[in-house]
Amino acid sequence: MPAPPPAPLRIVSLLPAATELVHALGLGDALVGRSHECDWPEAARALPVCTRSLVADGPGAAIDADVRRRIETGEPLFEIDAERVRALAPTHLLTQAQCDVCAVGTEQVDALLAAGWPGAPPAVVCLAPKTLGDVFAELQMLGRALGAADAGRAAATGLADRVSQVGEKTGARRPRPKVLCLEWLDPPIAAGNWMPELVRVAGGEPLFGRVGHPSVDVTWAEITEADPDFVVLMPCGFDLERTLEEARGLEEVPAWWALRAVREGSVAAVDADAYFNRPGPRIVDSLELLAEILWPADFDFGLGDRAARLSSAPDG
Repeated sequence: MPAPPPAPLRIVSLLPAATELVHALGLGDALVGRSHECDWPEAARALPVCTRSLVADGPGAAIDADVRRRIETGEPLFEIDAERVRALAPTHLLTQAQCDVCAVGTEQVDALLAAGWPGAPPAVVCLAPKTLGDVFAELQMLGRALGAADAGRAAATGLADRVSQVGEKTGARRPRPKVLCLEWLDPPIAAGNWMPELVRVAGGEPLFGRVGHPSVDVTWAEITEADPDFVVLMPCGFDLERTLEEARGLEEVPAWWALRAVREGSVAAVDADAYFNRPGPRIVDSLELLAEILWPADFDFGLGDRAARLSSAPDG
């Protein structure tokens, strides 16, 4: 007897970047559920929501304090709607092991499956990118896992080509501006993982962050001593409007106005939630945005409403 045809793909994505990667593979119609943070492309918003954040919203300092408290006490930051996920009967569950603060992780997914499953459990695909190369490799890995290997290779190649095009224009630039990318503002946290790599390809020299390593806490004294030529504000999970709102708090920090980059107007706020924080296909858009921020005379990718330069003087 011939083997029965494989079951149609039914994908629940618990990670915004994974949702975007699935669409890059041309498999968006196979998504049946999403995380509370999956908001792009627009079609993803119509999917059933399968997770929620347990961290109370508020000013950046309050969010940071609650996150650190939960990590110290072992309390979860996110919750999975187990009943809904089971009802969706996914063939694949997409999760991550890159950052416990950013999204539901593998431990919670393992606990969900261990609690029992009606019928055959879904295949779990775990993403854990730390570098730009990892993003492209995991796009291909996901393509293989979902039966779209050719699409994965083609999408990864197209993204890598765009990176090369930027790098060819910036590679010989000297001197390279020192760029501080702040992944959190209160307290200040310098972006790591893929961000130092993006800065270098965009023609800058990253401060504090190391390629493939987690983001790091920094002090205003350390920032002042480093004397950045450019500061990019990209707090994790915040869109441009929220980033600009949080940036107003920097006006109360004396060390902020002591920075040469601030005095010279070399500060930009970005929509970090859609781009720089999210290791999906739009990570290359992030690179192009950064190149335009640093070298506006040489790049025109259309910043639009995705970034804004901050005033070089305090209000009033």
